[in-house]
Amino acid sequence: MYVSHSHQDTQSSMEADADRKKIHEYLFREGVLVAKKDFNLPKHNEIDTKNLYVVKACQSLTSRGYLKTQFSWQWYYYTLTPEGLDYLREWLHTPAEIVPATHIKQQRSHAPPKGMMGGDERERRPGGRGGPRGDRGDRGDGGYRRRDMGDAKEGGAPGEFTPSFRGGFGRGRGAPP
Repeated sequence: MYVSHSHQDTQSSMEADADRKKIHEYLFREGVLVAKKDFNLPKHNEIDTKNLYVVKACQSLTSRGYLKTQFSWQWYYYTLTPEGLDYLREWLHTPAEIVPATHIKQQRSHAPPKGMMGGDERERRPGGRGGPRGDRGDRGDGGYRRRDMGDAKEGGAPGEFTPSFRGGFGRGRGAPP
């Protein structure tokens, strides 16, 4: 049985190829892609094609090991694998010198970060953030985080308070004796 392809089939096939090319070019250029899990979204946020086409194209590339997929909070996060980079380079006929943005190393300045070489007016205490560690003997009375005795205690129990725990008041013990 002979089935002829209509003009419409050829046109939709060409549109699919054009959409696939846009998706592959974006993936190759950026190295990563994010897509919302909304198959009815008329257009992807970054690529001028339907969101469904983007998700399905990435699903296909993932099944072949060319993308790594992470899904979180109704968003797909796709990352190009080394195999995917090779595949897209061949598919797009791109020279080896051109690499995705995620593969380009950032130029770092050789100057240390601000504040590393002194220069700021803050007082520095030995021992890092909270001062020296140890027994905290620098507090005067040698106690751990105690207020000076001259301060009035606000909201605390009196110094002579000693709680006593009698059985029977917790869960499942029944009525007090």
